[in-house]
Amino acid sequence: MDLAPLGQYLLSQPLLALALVSMATVLLGGLLRHLSPLLGGLVRSIGNIGLFGALLLTVMQIVRVNQNVDFGLPQLGLPTQQVSGRETRVPIARDGHFWVTASVNGVPQRFLVDTGATVTAIAPEVAEAARVTVQPMRQPILMRTANGTVPARLVTIGEVRIGNVVARDLDAVVAPGLQGTSVLGMNFLSRLASWRVEGRTLILVPHHPQEVES
Repeated sequence: MDLAPLGQYLLSQPLLALALVSMATVLLGGLLRHLSPLLGGLVRSIGNIGLFGALLLTVMQIVRVNQNVDFGLPQLGLPTQQVSGRETRVPIARDGHFWVTASVNGVPQRFLVDTGATVTAIAPEVAEAARVTVQPMRQPILMRTANGTVPARLVTIGEVRIGNVVARDLDAVVAPGLQGTSVLGMNFLSRLASWRVEGRTLILVPHHPQEVES
């Protein structure tokens, strides 16, 4: 029996691997208790701690990210955003959506502002260009996109900058099938002092406005 595919799968699912190893440790501890109650109890305790850790990490991930976010990704033009005083103002595009020009760790990228998206999403090529690394202990999730359901990996972006708005250590997902279009979700907007739509303009107001990079 070839166990290589199973090993590769478990390497891609660290939380599942942690849970399986912890369960095996608990079972081993139960067997060892017949020979040495002290050693068996210690091994079982280690296994139980591993199971608790896997459960805690899974719960934390579910709380931080909605796994059923549905992104609509039209490939249309980019409006010109402006900074006025404490505000960054984004005019609506001809497609009826708001698009912003942002920098991801210093790399320019366009984003569709989607208030229906719980979490920000970037394409794999953007993550690679911006050197955004996947967190190894975060479980991959399934995400619905315009191209169907695709696996996505959770990441933390060091910095996202839009006009005078800067968000650091922002949770995001890296998902194939985004067709080069990234999505700015509510986990970014919720960090602002306020945001609103006036007529055909989206207005972003940060808590601490930053100087606009030239």
